[in-house]
Amino acid sequence: MRRYAYRLLICIALPLAVALLAWRGLRDRGYWRGFAQRFGFGPTVAGGALWVHAVSVGEVQTAAALVRALRTEYPDLPLVLTTVTPTGAARARALFADGIDVRFLPFDTTGSVRRFLTRVRPRVAIVIEKEVWPTLFHECGRQSIPLVLASAALAPRALARYRLLAPLFGATLAEGTVVAAQTAGDAERFRAIGAPAAATHVIGNLKFDLSMPATEVAAEASLRTRYGWQQRLVLVGGSTYQAEEEALLQVQRQLRGEGIELALLLAPRHPPRFAEVAARLQATGAPFARRSQPAAAAQAVPVDVLLLDSIGELPQAYAVADIAFVGGSLVPDIGGHNLLEPAALGVATLTGPHGYNAPDIAKDLQAAGGLGIVTDADTLCAEVRRLVLDAALRQRRGAAARDYVQRCRGALPRLLTLLRPLIRPASGSMPTQALPPTPASR
Repeated sequence: MRRYAYRLLICIALPLAVALLAWRGLRDRGYWRGFAQRFGFGPTVAGGALWVHAVSVGEVQTAAALVRALRTEYPDLPLVLTTVTPTGAARARALFADGIDVRFLPFDTTGSVRRFLTRVRPRVAIVIEKEVWPTLFHECGRQSIPLVLASAALAPRALARYRLLAPLFGATLAEGTVVAAQTAGDAERFRAIGAPAAATHVIGNLKFDLSMPATEVAAEASLRTRYGWQQRLVLVGGSTYQAEEEALLQVQRQLRGEGIELALLLAPRHPPRFAEVAARLQATGAPFARRSQPAAAAQAVPVDVLLLDSIGELPQAYAVADIAFVGGSLVPDIGGHNLLEPAALGVATLTGPHGYNAPDIAKDLQAAGGLGIVTDADTLCAEVRRLVLDAALRQRRGAAARDYVQRCRGALPRLLTLLRPLIRPASGSMPTQALPPTPASR
């Protein structure tokens, strides 16, 4: 009964969803491209695909190591990557170039999902982190398509909401889904909504297995020359919102008043805000530049602020940072963004108190000595000042952050161990081989 009610609700909501995407397309034409794919249309894939779903840019970054490993291990199989946002699709195309079929996930209606599955014919579906679509999950179960929730996370505060949805996809969880959870707590919460214990595993967080080619690190390090920062420390504000950008600009002004020249690189979270942020920077009168615009080989006048108005460059931009602030954390109701990108590069990292998207990572990284928590613009300024004036502290924080990430790697090989018997099954059974130990059990 609940499944029919859900289908009716989705059919009623579909015109509103289409209108919303059309409206967003007025600001970002990417929402208009590939629109038919959202109804399940698109080219037919030959040979049965490996299908990976990553909702947006962050999940695409998380999936990068997995996608590369699948391409290496199964070069004969087509690989389809779906996403929901244009920025996610753009990042996927930039990361993987040729050889990956990037398209949009269909709306969660029966017709759209069936059209998609008929065209892609996946031999396995791999959903990154926390996307749950009842119709899609049900159809995967009905068509005997193995479904893997990879690096799966289910926050305690979301458990009640998922309990309401559980009757819609509970049969799929019980019969054909492998849950590869980030933590033991995540695994327990998935069991609470219907995932069987035998098919629920703890593999760790794929974000720890991120890697950045040395060539990309070197290219971003050249920003110091391009923007006249050879004699300045660089503070990167990643995935920021308006209040956080204002706080970072306040920090820069206050420290300049104390004789400390600090370069600031701002990476707003949402691309539609790029023009708005640029207009605010223009109004300040301070020298600033946009990453999307060409810069001289060496700036005659150093740029105070660089606006990173491009897609997918934030991980590389952290390579130039002396100090990083990770946004979505000083403002409520966001939950914080990826702390591991600067940590993996050995950057002294700060974040706000609202990090409930990944509370274990924030807690453990802070306990390891690699993260500072700030509560407002004043404490942000105080922590940045400490790190600017104490090079040894910066180095200790950065080294501790890098060591923490290194210790927690290993989710990728554990996930591949679960995937192999599903991709090339010797029988129809679920995977039973032992996984390598997770960091917590070593």
